[in-house]
Order: sequence, then C-alpha cells, then structure tokens
Amino acid sequence: MHIKLPHNLKTEGAAILRAKQALNEMRPQLPKDASIDKEEWSGNTLTFAATANKITITGTLTVTATDYEVQAKLPLMLRMFEGRIEKAIKEQTAKLLNK
Repeated sequence: MHIKLPHNLKTEGAAILRAKQALNEMRPQLPKDASIDKEEWSGNTLTFAATANKITITGTLTVTATDYEVQAKLPLMLRMFEGRIEKAIKEQTAKLLNK
C-alpha cells in the first residue's frame, strides 16, 4: 500500500519533527491490544512495525519538504480492505500531522 500525504510545513526538518511529535502524542491513545513494535529513524525515513489484534503491519514513512509518503505491507487477510484502511490512515494522519 502506498499513501502520499501533502503537508504545509516549510521544511523537511519541520515535517520530521512534526511526525515524531505525532507519534509521541498517538502512543498513549493506542488500544490495549495495539503496539508500536519498531520505530527507527534513518535520516528522513522511519521504518516501523505496528501490531493490533495480533496482526502486524510493517513499512516506511519517508518525509520530504512537501509530503509524507507511507509504504506499508498489509497481511493478505487485510488486502481486501486496503481502500478503507488507506482512507482511515489519511484521515487520522491529517489530524495528527497538520496541527
């Protein structure tokens, strides 16, 4: 799954900082059965793994001066819901990242 989300921040550095802040704000809101298993930044790219309901999604978030780009690998059982998942991700990240 590939999602490109434009942002209105002026620099890549500001966008990276906002992404890190959003992750910190989101963490306490996770349900009990959800976790962020991997969160590694290398330059402007975050490699992540998250689990919810015993289902793990892995991928990357690449930050540019104009966009957030998410590349995620969905398990086979979730691929039929890719459109709905993409829509939910766009809505939630828009709220978190564009404060």
